[in-house]
Amino acid sequence: MRPAIDERTFRDADGHVIDYGNRWDGSPPEDTYSVDTHPERFAPLHLVAEALIAHLRATYDVEIDEGAETAADLLSPAFHDVVRAARIRPNDPACAALTLVFTSYPGVMMHAGLLHDFHYPVCGCDACDSNWQAEADQLEQQVFAIVSGNYRETVERGLRPWVDFAFTYPDGASSGRSRTQDLPAERLRAAKRVLRDLPEGWAAWPRATSAS
Repeated sequence: MRPAIDERTFRDADGHVIDYGNRWDGSPPEDTYSVDTHPERFAPLHLVAEALIAHLRATYDVEIDEGAETAADLLSPAFHDVVRAARIRPNDPACAALTLVFTSYPGVMMHAGLLHDFHYPVCGCDACDSNWQAEADQLEQQVFAIVSGNYRETVERGLRPWVDFAFTYPDGASSGRSRTQDLPAERLRAAKRVLRDLPEGWAAWPRATSAS
């Protein structure tokens, strides 16, 4: 399903080919932090995200809202200009919607469910040494966990509760958390009402009739 990508070669200041993802044997040099030499290496993420939207549209019972205004689903505004955004809403309220936001960086951001945003890449600095392939793998893995009903959001109880997420994959799992005070209060209140009825997490997306 991933589209064919024309690989580009990137070189350092001395003309040597940069093997992104395999640059550092141990800790990266101090002068590579906060330096982003070739952000354009992430451009294929836009093609991958476009293919995901097309696949979700064709395969599942969803409505898709296209337009830069859907980027407002993000809990925090994108750091870079939004060049495209699409909200994919399953026609079953027990399923998590997701919004894919394409930025001019170039990168992709995803708002998943009600209370979580995910960034591809999280950081593109030379020290982090990420490449588009690794970021695309994670984007696809997380999208398909959501689609298959293997995504969960919870809000803990207490004075200063945590907001948690968890993905379950065929070969493992990943999770994370944030403080409730970092979230818009009204969105948090609305999410609590919905998530109380989803103790087992979000449901799998129903397939489109034509794709059954």
